[in-house]
Amino acid sequence: MGLVVFGVMALYLVISVAVVLWAVKHAKKKGKTPWHWGAGAALVMYLIPFWDWLPTVAVHKYYCSTEAGFWVYKTVDQWKAENPRVMEGLIANKGAPSSRKGDMKNYTDTYYLNQRFNWIIKHNGKFFPNRWRHEQEIVDTKTNEILARYVDFSTSQERRQAGWSGWKMWLDNRNCSDGENNHGNLILNKRAFQGVGE
Repeated sequence: MGLVVFGVMALYLVISVAVVLWAVKHAKKKGKTPWHWGAGAALVMYLIPFWDWLPTVAVHKYYCSTEAGFWVYKTVDQWKAENPRVMEGLIANKGAPSSRKGDMKNYTDTYYLNQRFNWIIKHNGKFFPNRWRHEQEIVDTKTNEILARYVDFSTSQERRQAGWSGWKMWLDNRNCSDGENNHGNLILNKRAFQGVGE
């Protein structure tokens, strides 16, 4: 698939050069400024595939700086102190049974970690321009209290599946700059709340 994409891009580059040369030649014939016509044609040919690149980068940076992150609202030790002798009786679900609600673009997966805790994963998108929101939470099912939360954003032309995220490779950004570390922190918290009985 990669060779096909590069082939199409090479063909588009050849067509773009031909259009720019034609615009310069046409401007000379009509007594217009060739540089302006050539630059205008080059800009139009650039914007056809790349019009959404700068808005995507700007919006991704904005949401990463304002909404993304990792938060612990209550540690395992704090929860144990508030719920004495409860943690020892919880048994981890092997294979973490789950349920899914939603469609292919907007869905929520709920993993039942044990009798008291759920791991909820939400994927929402695609938002303009090419933005996807990812959120994960560890929830106490008895109180509906969120114990830890991770929020991240990615950008891509299509929803990422089996390594494919669309032919606009320049839009592919898997997460915010600290997204992998934040996700790792959430997984450590998930294991701490699930770990009893393993």
